Amino acid sequence: MNVPLSILDLAPISEGCDAASALRNAVDLAQHAEQWGYKRYWVAEHHFVAVTSSQPAVLIGQIAAATDRIRVGAAAVQLGQTTAVAVVESFGMLEAFHPGRIDLGVGRSGQRRREAIKDAASKPKPKPPREWREVDGVIVPPPFDMSALMRNPRLRAKMSVLQQPEAVSPDFGEQVADILAMLDGSYEIDGVDAHATPGERAGLTPWVFGSSKGQSAQVAAARGLPFVASYHITPATALDAIDVYRTAFQPSAALSEPYVVVSADIVVADDSATARHLASSYGHWVYSIRAGDGAIPYPNPDGVEPLSDEQLAVVKDRTATQFVGDADEVADKLETLQRITAADELVITSVTHRHADRLRSHELIAKRWGLGG
Repeated sequence: MNVPLSILDLAPISEGCDAASALRNAVDLAQHAEQWGYKRYWVAEHHFVAVTSSQPAVLIGQIAAATDRIRVGAAAVQLGQTTAVAVVESFGMLEAFHPGRIDLGVGRSGQRRREAIKDAASKPKPKPPREWREVDGVIVPPPFDMSALMRNPRLRAKMSVLQQPEAVSPDFGEQVADILAMLDGSYEIDGVDAHATPGERAGLTPWVFGSSKGQSAQVAAARGLPFVASYHITPATALDAIDVYRTAFQPSAALSEPYVVVSADIVVADDSATARHLASSYGHWVYSIRAGDGAIPYPNPDGVEPLSDEQLAVVKDRTATQFVGDADEVADKLETLQRITAADELVITSVTHRHADRLRSHELIAKRWGLGG
C-alpha cells in the first residue's frame, strides 16, 4: 500500500472494566502501534461518556513518554471549549518534551453542537433527504438528523458545564488565526504583543478536523493547513468536505498543496465470521450515543440482544460504513476509500470489547497494509 496508516483512539471503557484499565490499554496499543509501523497515534476529545480521552494533552504526554518514534496528537482539541492560548501552551510544552513528534489537531465540534442546540430550540429544520448512494464502491449514506438529539435536555445540561458561565466561544476561524499567530510570534491583543511560552516557534502545524463542507474545511483551505475528514463519524458529508477543501486550498508556509487524511472505522479478525461477531455490538454503542445519554461502556458482543428495527434505523449509516472482515476484505475497502478520496493518509479507529481483539485488529491490518516495524 502506498499511503501511510495511522490510528485514532478514544481510549474506550469496555463493559465490566474501568477508566484506569482503558488508559493503560491506550498506552499499550500505542506501544504496539509503534512496533507495527503506524505513522501516528491520535486521541479524540470527548466528555461525559465511557471513553477516557477527555483531556487529549494529558493522554498525549503519557503516550509520547511511553513510546520513542511514533507521532502522537489530538484528533481533535475542541476549540469551542477552550482558548487559543491554552492550546498553544499545552501543545508547546508537549513539543518541548517530545520534539518533532506532536500533532496539534483542532476541531469545532463543541461550537457546532452549541449552534445546533440553539437552532433546534428556536425552530425545527426540515429533515435531510433520505437517499443512499455509492461512489465507485464507497457507501455515502444520507445525513443523520441530529435535531432530536440536540433537543435532549441531558445533552444540553452536559454541554453547559464545558465552558465557564456566560463564556462565549470566538469564531472557529478566529481561533485558528490566533493559534497560528501565537505559534509564529505575531500575536497581538489591543495593540500589545503577547507571547505564548512554551508554544511560540515550537514548529507545530495545526491539523483541522472536519465533517462537512462547512467552516472547518473552508478554514483549513484558506489557511493552507492539512485537513482530516471524518468518514467514520459523518460518512454522508466527508467526501463533500474533501472536495471543498481541495478546491479552495491556498498554499501556505506549512503546505504547498492540499494534504488530506480520511478516517475509517474498522474491525479485523483472523476470519470474517469472528470479525462480524466482534463488531456486532458496535450498533448498540452508536445507538447509546444517538439516544442522548452518551457512549455507554463498550458492550460485550457475547451478551447483547439484537437491535430493534427502529434502533437499527438510527445507526444504519454508521454500521453500513464500518469496514468489517478479515485483513484482505478490510484492506480492499480501505484501498477503495483511499482511491475515491485520493487521501494522502488514512487513519483508522478499531474498537472491540476485549483489548486483545483490538490489538489483533490493528496488528492484522498493519501487516496486510505492509507497514513493517
